[in-house]
Amino acid sequence: MRARQETCCFTGHRPEKLPWRDNEQDPRCIALKRRISDAVEAAWNEGYRHFICGMARGCDLYFCECVRDLRPYLRGVTLEAAIPYPEQAAGWSKSHQKRYQDCLDACDLQTVVSRVYKPSCMARRNRYMVDHASLLIAVFDGVPGGSGQTIEYAMRRNIPIISLPPVSDSETQDYNQDYSQIYNQAYNQIYNQAYDGFYNGFDDSFYDEYQDINQDIKGAN
Repeated sequence: MRARQETCCFTGHRPEKLPWRDNEQDPRCIALKRRISDAVEAAWNEGYRHFICGMARGCDLYFCECVRDLRPYLRGVTLEAAIPYPEQAAGWSKSHQKRYQDCLDACDLQTVVSRVYKPSCMARRNRYMVDHASLLIAVFDGVPGGSGQTIEYAMRRNIPIISLPPVSDSETQDYNQDYSQIYNQAYNQIYNQAYDGFYNGFDDSFYDEYQDINQDIKGAN
């Protein structure tokens, strides 16, 4: 195992706490992955060579994949999976299980924190990572949960933290503008067609277009 002085660990939200959920084609998700990759490269430039991942769905696997993909370009990088218990991925979908296994296969070291599931094993996994690192990269939006507890523990241990918001302020502003534009266009189109239909009668195409517009609004939200 690498020395703590050159070890960096990670914490971040699961898909349920991310605005795009499992839609990783969302521009905000792509931008977050880029920020994680930049943070890993910055840590490497500061001398960090060993990276520990907690292997949860969402941001943990983003981080693991970023380190894996950067490894050919960053000399001396090693990757460790901190597994809370052996059946961590047992209840996941088949696609998530495959992704999990691919990430495990990419790791140089696998550390199982608890041999059986216990309610405390996730917290034990988080403490293990912080106890064996001297830097924490965190994707955190202020919502209470495991990531917040990991950050608090790192602060008590005087571990430096690189904090990355899931969505930057500029991305939030751009998204709100795009959503507002789609909503206003849809509202105007529905209003104009309803006004015309009131006088001239509705046909099936109006209801079909309404459904299409409604899907566009939901897709933007």
